Order: sequence, then structure tokens, then C-alpha cells
Amino acid sequence: MFTGIIETLGKIQEIKKDKDNLHITITSSVANELKIDQSVAHNGICLTVVNINQDQYTVTAIDETIKKTNISHWQTGDIVNLERAMKLGDRLDGHIVQGHVDQIGTCIVAKETNGSWGYTFEYDESLGNITIEKGSITVNGVSLTVVDSGKNQFSVAIIPYTFEHTNFNTFIEGTKVNLEFDVIGKYVSRLYSNK
Repeated sequence: MFTGIIETLGKIQEIKKDKDNLHITITSSVANELKIDQSVAHNGICLTVVNINQDQYTVTAIDETIKKTNISHWQTGDIVNLERAMKLGDRLDGHIVQGHVDQIGTCIVAKETNGSWGYTFEYDESLGNITIEKGSITVNGVSLTVVDSGKNQFSVAIIPYTFEHTNFNTFIEGTKVNLEFDVIGKYVSRLYSNK
């Protein structure tokens, strides 16, 4: 379980293919605090730590994860948003985030708006996911509030701190991102669609 409040950034050092799996090695300031078998959200994807070596650690993504996320677009040198699992008793500053990406979205607008940044993302509505204005959405692991919600797209506004401390500052039109829709909204949507 995560909150969508990014703790730090990591840099991808190596991506190794092993049958249908990818072993991804990342350099991060939190590497020496991690433990084998610990869950860490990488751009919103919950992955298990399988190896640690000083300031680097390795996680493994299986075929199912690769198909549903933007991992296949990752390259050596890319910067990823990192969040360790939340501790019981901590404040929930963002919203309830599972680390289970629902689908990939595409950035269609990325612009500075007089001191903040506005982004619009498009997604495949046929998968049944929805957003609502002022509702929660997770983009690359970042807990955000939806500003505008459309049929197959939504927009968010980013404050300077978030822009500087996440990989949002690398987004351009066409950037593929991981989307996790609000867990409560998903259950409500499913209940109504089954009536």
C-alpha cells in the first residue's frame, strides 16, 4: 500500500531480459535502507526488491506487469519516481494507492502556466476506468487531483515542488505514463456497470 507521495528519484542503470522477465537495476539514495523482498513503487508500479548492492538494487518485472505498464518504454538512464510502502500509523498525505497500474496513458498537453504546470493525459476508456473532477488519480506513482475530466482524458496541475522532485519535469507530448485510477471509484464504477 502506498500514498502517492514520491519519496525520492532513482536512475535506471541496467535492464536485463530473462525469458519473459525484465531485471531492472536502479541507483537510489534509499538503496542501502531497503531489504530483499520489500515492495517499492517505481513510477507507480509495485515491484519487489530481489538484490541490493551498495547504492543499487534490482527488481524484477514479469510479463503481466510489462504488458500493463510503461516498463517496455524504460531505458538505461531514465529517472523513475520511487516510494517505499507506507508504514502503519503514518499520515496518509496523498490517497490510497495500491501500486497496481490499471493502464498506460499518453501525455497530450504539457505546458507551464505562470508558475505551475498543466498536463493533460489521454487513456483508453474501453477498459472501464473513469476520472471525476476533484477526484484522485495516480500518474507515474504521483497522487494528484483531477482538474478537468473528459470522456477519455483528464488534466492535472503540478506545483513547482512536485515538478522539481518527480519525473514530471521530463514529460513532453507523447510521453507514456502509468495510470492507477482511484480504488474507490473503480469499485463504484464496477457496481454500477453490473446492474
